[in-house]
Amino acid sequence: MAQQKKALITGITGQDGSILAEFLLEKGCEVHGLVRWDAVDTTQRLQNLNDTYRNLYLHFADMNDAQNITRLIKEIAPEEIYNLAALSHVQVSFETPSSALDTNAKGTLHVLEAVRLLGMEKTVRIYQASSSEMFGSSPPPQNEQTPFQPCSPYGVAKLAAYHMARVYREAYGMHVSNGILFNHESPVRGEDFVTRKITKAVALIEAGRQEVLTLGNLDSLRDWGHARDYVEGMWLMLQQSEPDDYVLATGKAHSVREFAERGFAHIGMSLAWEGDGAEEIGRDSKTGKVVVQIDPALFRPKEVHHLLGCASKAKEKLGWEPKTSFDDLVSEMVNADREALRERKEPWQMAG
Repeated sequence: MAQQKKALITGITGQDGSILAEFLLEKGCEVHGLVRWDAVDTTQRLQNLNDTYRNLYLHFADMNDAQNITRLIKEIAPEEIYNLAALSHVQVSFETPSSALDTNAKGTLHVLEAVRLLGMEKTVRIYQASSSEMFGSSPPPQNEQTPFQPCSPYGVAKLAAYHMARVYREAYGMHVSNGILFNHESPVRGEDFVTRKITKAVALIEAGRQEVLTLGNLDSLRDWGHARDYVEGMWLMLQQSEPDDYVLATGKAHSVREFAERGFAHIGMSLAWEGDGAEEIGRDSKTGKVVVQIDPALFRPKEVHHLLGCASKAKEKLGWEPKTSFDDLVSEMVNADREALRERKEPWQMAG
């Protein structure tokens, strides 16, 4: 009987980490996850998964504690490491740039160096979570050959981690692959992300429990896919005989405005826009009631206006393609928030 594969996920309490954990558990893997001590209140969904699969183990850790990271990797002895831990909110990275660099760049270094110091270069395969935010102001479409021009501390930190992964791959022969993922969402996305902010507000407005959805730049364009599809791409990268870097994207961009329009349309509400810039509002076209307004404080200090990925390399070499359409993604997220509101639960309590 084949030995059960061990996988280690940093950042397991985040959207991608929890969805990846379920994906790997379904494949029969023994999954270990690193959890910050102050994230314990977000782990109930993971505990629910463990009740089902019985082979999920959580460990307290901090990406800035190199000694602890090294000890855990030695004790767990994983065959695969998915480094997803990050300060992942772009706007927050402008407020706490040092934290973004420490977690996203130095944290990645601690994982890579631990594997090297433990002599596990040939036995461990590592997935490094890179980001489309590294492209920043580079014109679309963006692929693996597009120059990086990050526009935020988050993008800069992710770019440093990307290059560090490449250095360790080339210098030490480590199986390290960078996944340059464009925006991917799900019902378990955090409420501080614009997509989940929209879908939760739609549910609350429908229920009469919120008056207005407040947004920033309505015309920012993003390539949005479903996180469920993207974690499969992560896994596929580590199943290849040779490491490499891959863009994962849908190849279709939509504006924040369009995301809001689709969300409200799902509950039968059509938006009529009036005004310009910070004075623009969105009204319910039937009642005339204002349901969307703009807050200039939500604009980034430096905006990334258009991210649109080309994933032809992933399609050719990994056989990966996104399965979930934009409309289906928005509908699934709105429905999850509606159901959670009815049940007085969070979407993560409904999933799994």
